[in-house]
Amino acid sequence: MPSADDLWINARLATMVPGTAYGAIENGVIAVSGGRILWAGARADLPRKLMGTATREHDAAGRWITPGLIDCHTHLVYAGSRAGEFELRLNGATYEEIARDGGGIRSTVAATRAAPEAALLDASKPRLKALAAEGVTTVEIKSGYGLEAAAEEKMLRVARALGETLPVTVRTTFLGAHALPPEFEGRPDAYIEEVCDRMLPAIARAGLADAVDAFCERVGFNLTQTERVFKTAARLGLPLKLHAEQLSHQGGTRLAARYGALSADHLEYIDEEDVLAMARAGTVAVLLPGAFYFLRETRVPPVEAFRRHRVAMAVATDCNPGTSPMASLLLALNMACTLFRLTPEEALAGATREAARALGLAREAGTIEAGKIADFVLWDIDRPAELVYGIGVNRCHAVVKRGIARTPAELRSA
Repeated sequence: MPSADDLWINARLATMVPGTAYGAIENGVIAVSGGRILWAGARADLPRKLMGTATREHDAAGRWITPGLIDCHTHLVYAGSRAGEFELRLNGATYEEIARDGGGIRSTVAATRAAPEAALLDASKPRLKALAAEGVTTVEIKSGYGLEAAAEEKMLRVARALGETLPVTVRTTFLGAHALPPEFEGRPDAYIEEVCDRMLPAIARAGLADAVDAFCERVGFNLTQTERVFKTAARLGLPLKLHAEQLSHQGGTRLAARYGALSADHLEYIDEEDVLAMARAGTVAVLLPGAFYFLRETRVPPVEAFRRHRVAMAVATDCNPGTSPMASLLLALNMACTLFRLTPEEALAGATREAARALGLAREAGTIEAGKIADFVLWDIDRPAELVYGIGVNRCHAVVKRGIARTPAELRSA
């Protein structure tokens, strides 16, 4: 066994490895070498070869350490604001009515198309910094506010640049099939042809996307159109995700499962057969309580059915300007417990182990285990449930990204 660069001692580890509650280890140690976890376990089991050989030793002073948090569904690259639409909804307008009148996603599209790349990067940085300061070490960022080739590519370049500028791993997702742009009004099939024949191949060639998503909904795209996007993505070797069954039951979840999608997201309107299809396919259910809360929805995802059929549940912010203007994964975890009745352990697993699965990163992140990237967080808490208990409370002491520790203040000012 090689020597360690860093040894984190006197820690309480919530490894999130299945088997015991939170995968907890008292008086734990994490050994890091080359930005990866070399060894993790109880101090009593520390290999002799690692004792006293580390270049640096860090005393966690009895703090809890969890894996780095993972926000597996965001739209945080965008320009403009939708505060006016928030006011309209409070005065009785529905999300669908606003979308039909040219608002909703289209208003953000206009602002995002008009924003220079540098301005879009500057607008997006504070949102990612806020997540990072709460212990988020990996984030997924979708396009979908460009809806034409140049603007979609611009969004994905900005997302990549965020990952190069800040100490957060960024996974990009192409969401060209998010809404119908104004220039294709009344011609959804023609727009899907544009997405599949021109936009998606160009983005794949440029290496700008790690996955492909679509919005299968009455105000989005139907099953036939969504499947065409899936077929194109599969041919290009890109993993799949899907916004499914958020506002109505369209059958998108079963389509996602049939194509082996990494995740299906939202899922308020899915039925038992959908859940069974997800279970068979190993598709992760990504729960987005921020959008549920912000839209004042009343139908919750079938959490008990997910448990019964052992469908993995992830939790994410859905950070976006229209339906979940939230840049706090800790708040999303609290909402998942209070609104959807997840247990604190399920919620924390949903932002670590299961979120990693939803991004196809289970071998690299999501638990504290030897061989994985050294992404973990030190917390000033007495028990892991405190992470989902507080509202507007950030108990993060330090974030370790690839073995390098930073304080929340350092991350906010990065």
